[in-house]
Amino acid sequence: MTHLKLLGTTALALGLAAPAMAQEIRFMCYSDGNECEVYDDVLTRFEAENDGVDVIVDVVPYQAILENLPIQLAAGSGPDMAKVTDLGGLSQYYLDLAPYVDRGYWESSFGDTLSWYRGADGGDAINGMHSQLTITGAFVNATLFEQAGVEMPADDATWEEWAEAASAVAEATDTPFPMALDRTGHRFAGPAISYGASILSEDGTPSLSDEGFAAFTAQFVEWNNDGTMARDVWAGQGGATYQDAAQEFINGELVFYYSGSWQVGRMDEQVGDFFDWQVVGSPCGPAGVCSGMPGGAGIVGFEQTEHPEIVAAVIDFLAQEDIYAEVTARTRNLPAHLGVAAAGVEFEDASPAAAAALSAFASDLPDVAPAAFRYQGYVNNRAMFGITAERVSQAIVGELSVDEAVERMASDLEAALADAQ
Repeated sequence: MTHLKLLGTTALALGLAAPAMAQEIRFMCYSDGNECEVYDDVLTRFEAENDGVDVIVDVVPYQAILENLPIQLAAGSGPDMAKVTDLGGLSQYYLDLAPYVDRGYWESSFGDTLSWYRGADGGDAINGMHSQLTITGAFVNATLFEQAGVEMPADDATWEEWAEAASAVAEATDTPFPMALDRTGHRFAGPAISYGASILSEDGTPSLSDEGFAAFTAQFVEWNNDGTMARDVWAGQGGATYQDAAQEFINGELVFYYSGSWQVGRMDEQVGDFFDWQVVGSPCGPAGVCSGMPGGAGIVGFEQTEHPEIVAAVIDFLAQEDIYAEVTARTRNLPAHLGVAAAGVEFEDASPAAAAALSAFASDLPDVAPAAFRYQGYVNNRAMFGITAERVSQAIVGELSVDEAVERMASDLEAALADAQ
């Protein structure tokens, strides 16, 4: 991406008006769709008014955000600001924006998502702007259902009912894979909660081994081994490595794909008129819960920056309601800004299928279980996601039994919490 010479009007009010000595800000950014491109465009509007500041948008793969950024921050060599998803896990490095912004505006605009950035210590710091709210849910190939003559399950259908229907469609249409779920503990958590897992109790106690979690683990392993799930998504990777099945769905090789709202733009662009697709949200579990997992990304500054006032001003500019609304519309993401959400968003260049999908995801948010919101903001959730992916995969390939995998997850979590101390 081109480097930007910019600073928002908020910064000008703080006395940073051009001309000034050149001050370089590095913004590490990854895109699910076109986010970095849109940030580039939005921020360059102020280039001429702020000749003394260069904000350089470094576009990196998502894996670099997960793996490289924490190492850089620990070494004191990270960027000035970044778009991140490990919201609580990186909180020790965040720049508190509160001294530089209007606290009343931020608290009324971003509400509970502010707590996701505060880590285990809590407090009242304003550590980041939630730039895109996401929720997990399922994409289905409606054309395959029509070709198979199989009725699509109802809105309150269970995971088992969807597995049965997807398998029937795959068999009737000679489609390789009935179902797939992204290889990550984040995606695994919603169904597990729907099966009765607590994961993170109200008192903050984490668990990856209660009865509900074990029940979904057993069911998921069985589905991977009987052909219901696309086995290589989980069995083909080791450790905590992330793997999705978006390309299989895009290629028409997959009936039911459990991923999330961030995939809508990709589906809209790459599926085109190849087949009809739609979003059906999160199926229900035996616990009577139909929960997905909330999540998303946010933009944060880091304490190590030499220009905290400028970094805060740039993020505050992006948080202003009109700018936030425009970015949301252009990137086709769900808004975390309460004012923008209340006003509604007209998603730019969204096809009818994409607009319907985003609306479906938004309507699923009220069904998200409280435990899912707690888990998303938990400071050690990244370690728990990795433990889940590794041990469940070992059960799928037969290295461990389901009971052994659940026992290992419990001991792994105990060790991770000890390390975190």
